[in-house]
Amino acid sequence: MTNRPPSEPESSQRTALGFDEFIAILVAFTTIGAILFWSLSGRDSNWNLNGLLSPSSTPSPSVQPNQVLPSSTPKVEPNAVPRFNVLPSSPSEAVIEPTTPSFPTNSATPFRTVLPSAEVIPTQSPQTPVSSSTGLESSITSLALPLITPAKQKSIIPPPIAFNDVPNNFWGRRFIDVLSSRGILKGFPDYSFRPNQPVNRAEFAAILKKAFDQEPSKTAIAFQDVPAKFWATPAIDQAISAGFLTGYPKKTFKPQQNISRVQVLVALVSGLNLKASTSPNQILSVYKDAKDIPTYAISKVAAATTNGLVVNYPNQQIIAPNRVASRTEVAAMIHQALVKRGKLEAIPSQNIVYRHSPPQPSRSLSPGLSRTLKHNLKGNLSAGGSSQ
Repeated sequence: MTNRPPSEPESSQRTALGFDEFIAILVAFTTIGAILFWSLSGRDSNWNLNGLLSPSSTPSPSVQPNQVLPSSTPKVEPNAVPRFNVLPSSPSEAVIEPTTPSFPTNSATPFRTVLPSAEVIPTQSPQTPVSSSTGLESSITSLALPLITPAKQKSIIPPPIAFNDVPNNFWGRRFIDVLSSRGILKGFPDYSFRPNQPVNRAEFAAILKKAFDQEPSKTAIAFQDVPAKFWATPAIDQAISAGFLTGYPKKTFKPQQNISRVQVLVALVSGLNLKASTSPNQILSVYKDAKDIPTYAISKVAAATTNGLVVNYPNQQIIAPNRVASRTEVAAMIHQALVKRGKLEAIPSQNIVYRHSPPQPSRSLSPGLSRTLKHNLKGNLSAGGSSQ
C-alpha cells in the first residue's frame, strides 16, 4: 500500500448565478437607492409628482419646476382644475409668480397671484352672462377706495354770542350778532351784553381798534389823564393817529366821559374820511330835531346821513344828537361804517336813515330855463321817448 496524503474535504457544490437572478438583484438595489435618494433630497425639492401623473397635463421634458414661460398669455386647459385666480379682463403684465407662496397650501403647485386694479377691471354690461368669478370681481371692486367729493368750504366766522339779555325781537339784535361773532364786541362775565348801557370814550376807542384795520401809532400823545399803563392806552393812541378821535385842550382825553351819539357819527366820518355835502341843511331837514345838532357837527352829520351811518330808534326822524350813545347804538353805527368800507354786508332795517344829496341845477342855466328843460324831459320819459 502506498501512503497517500490525506485527502482534502470536498467543498460544497457551487451553483452558477443565472442571468435572471442577476437582473433581479440589480433592479432591487437600484430601486432601494432611488427611494433613499428621493427621500433625502425630496425635502428641498419642489417637484410635482401629482402634476406628472395627472392625465390632463402634458409632460414636457424642457419645463422645470418654478420656471416662468416666456409666453405673455398663460394657456389654460378648459377641463383642467384651476390652480390660480385669473380675472377675465386682467392683462398678462399683472401676473406675478412668487417663488415661495405667501399662504399655506396642501399641494406643492406654485400659485399665480393677480393683483387687483380698479383701472383694468371693465364695467360688466347687463348682457354679459353671470360667471363664477362675479363674486370675486364684486369683492375686489368693493375694496377700491371710494371717490372723495370735496366738501364745501366751511365758514371761519364763529357763531354769535348768545347774550342772556338780548331777546330775539330786540331791534339791534342783528347788529350785535354780527359784531360779536367777529370779536368786535364782547359781553360781560355773566353772559350779558347790557344793550342800554352807555359807552365811554375809552371803551369806544377799544371798539374802534377791533373794528378797523388801524396801523400801530408811531407818535402817541401823552395825555395827562391817560396813564401809561392804562388798559385802553394803545387803543386811544391808534384812534388818535387814525383820525377817529381827538383830544381836548390842555392835553386831556377824558377817557371816562360818556360819548354822545353826535360824537360817534363825527368820529366815524372823520376816520373814514367821508366827504361832506354842499347843502347839509337840506339833508338834515329829514330830522325833526335837526336844530339840536351842534354847529361844528352839521357837515359831519350830513355826510353820515348820506352814507347810511345814522341809525335811529325808535323814531327814524329823531336823531337825538346830544343823547349818550348806548352799546346797541354804537354797535349799529359801527356796523354801518364797516358796510360802507365793504367789510360787512348790509342788513335791512327800518331804523337806518337813507338820504342822498339833492341834485344841483346847472349854473349856466337860469332857474326858469332849468324848470322848462326838466318839464320837457319828464314829458318825453312819460311818453316813452329817450333823450340823446
